[in-house]
Amino acid sequence: MANVMEITDFQAPELDIYARKNEAQLLHLYEPDGGIFIAESPKVIERALDAGCVPISLLSEHKHVEGQAKDIIARCGDIPVYTAELDVLTQITGFALTRGLLCAMHRPKLPTVEEVCRDAGRIAVLENVVNPTNIGAIFRSAAALGMDAVLLTAACSNPLYRRAIRVSMGTVFQIPWTFLDSSVEISSLHELGFQTAAMALSGHSVSIEDERLKRERKLAVVLGTEGDGLAEKTISDCDYTVRIPMFHGVDSLNVAAASAVAFWELGGRRNFEAVQEAL
Repeated sequence: MANVMEITDFQAPELDIYARKNEAQLLHLYEPDGGIFIAESPKVIERALDAGCVPISLLSEHKHVEGQAKDIIARCGDIPVYTAELDVLTQITGFALTRGLLCAMHRPKLPTVEEVCRDAGRIAVLENVVNPTNIGAIFRSAAALGMDAVLLTAACSNPLYRRAIRVSMGTVFQIPWTFLDSSVEISSLHELGFQTAAMALSGHSVSIEDERLKRERKLAVVLGTEGDGLAEKTISDCDYTVRIPMFHGVDSLNVAAASAVAFWELGGRRNFEAVQEAL
């Protein structure tokens, strides 16, 4: 049974993780056990719980304790549930809570690259994508549009940062992902059976509609950092360099927008057509 507690002291140390710890501090909290993250809104928290994430405490608006948060509170067992009116919570957190509910959770142990890729036919590889909003949007597109997993280089923003989780609508808990070791190069994905496709503009680019891409049994779609895109070495290490046809003199898309186009064309459409043929 949950332990519901009214907030009376803004400076209570139990509230530090919600009010006074930044993302980097949360990431390293409780080391070497992996730190914590904050999930926001009932839907996102449900997806985290479904994925096996372990809750530490909840911060809830009064009216939600017996309302839309009731089932979540019941699922979380005997953990503290801190509660107050919305204006009080906004003072504590510094922003208005989405649907009035936050949950602090232990970060799960990340799988290995081999585990993430074992049963995957289409994966996304992100190189140095640093904006949490883009990370969240890419994960949402990956989950919706036919990607089986996501790999990230070490310089990428962490998918369990609060904004990334929120933008992804919790899909960071639904699609397998992990970080690439700094010593692992894109070309090493060949050892796992993948052909690699760099999303980049060059004189050797093939159209995203190229039939060879669709015929690849296992394909890794590689996307680069905001602004500069992929490193030249990454492009040269990939089997394909792929472009998205554009109009009106536009030469590139935001990485999150480009990911949605690429994932549908190289993953989602392929899966959709296979399902249609099976009907």
